[in-house]
Amino acid sequence: MIAGPTASGKTDLGIALAQKLNSVIINADSRQIYQEFNIGTAKPTPAQRMLAPHYLIDWVPPTVAVTVAEYQQAAQALIADCHRRGVTPLLVGGSGLYIQAVVQGLTIPPVAPQPDLRRQLSTYSQRERYQFLQQVDPASAAKIHPHDTVRTLRALEVYYVTGVPLSHLQGQRPPTYPVLFLYLDSEFLAQRIAQRTQRMFAQGLVEETAALRQKYGPDLPLLKTLGYREVGAYLEGTIDLEQAQALLIRHTRRLAKQQRTWFRAQAGLVRLDADRPDLLPYTWQKVQDFFTAIGA
Repeated sequence: MIAGPTASGKTDLGIALAQKLNSVIINADSRQIYQEFNIGTAKPTPAQRMLAPHYLIDWVPPTVAVTVAEYQQAAQALIADCHRRGVTPLLVGGSGLYIQAVVQGLTIPPVAPQPDLRRQLSTYSQRERYQFLQQVDPASAAKIHPHDTVRTLRALEVYYVTGVPLSHLQGQRPPTYPVLFLYLDSEFLAQRIAQRTQRMFAQGLVEETAALRQKYGPDLPLLKTLGYREVGAYLEGTIDLEQAQALLIRHTRRLAKQQRTWFRAQAGLVRLDADRPDLLPYTWQKVQDFFTAIGA
């Protein structure tokens, strides 16, 4: 598995390792599963995807809400199929909950999204929702960042549907196979984020966002996410293009900080410096050492 904060270089390293292993990549990015949302999610390009088989990218239409449980089931089925064929799959991405669901085997409550309930909860501020969660499920609240709207809503949704706190329903069934957890990060992540943001705008992020807004309407939830939200404000005339780019850089840095906090709390990470010139041979040696240790 290759994980790390956004813009750390996971895609390129994953493809390089997949080629050396004659393996496949299973996407672990919660937005890259959706079709048509390409530039703003930093999705691997068609040319990159030709270099190694990719799964769970462009998986579903943007109008379909995918739960973590559905992702977990699909990813676990792909991993099992790879193992039957003698292939070592690579889980690559930065969505901590997706990764945790697979490599730690989270037990996820079978509660489908509740649109009406979410609309009701959305009439409250995130601060108020988080306070509700602290009252009904303090254990879950302690694990969720106060600004994490998605996980706060999900925890409240589970509680109001089942009457049982999410923390009481969750558990873990770790997989039986060993996992090598490669964690990629960079001392120069802020510069990487700024450079990638500039590339996104040069590649047509504004045009992509405008086309998606025209096709699906500005209220599509995915259009409220990182990149599309800032460009949407520009298209609505509330900020100029330079401000949109600056906001995207700032918000991406904030996301990277949250990702770093989450990943660094995980046990058993093999830390990789994304900026070392011998990154691929160094990482390949770590993979070889792992295979030797497990007798593969």
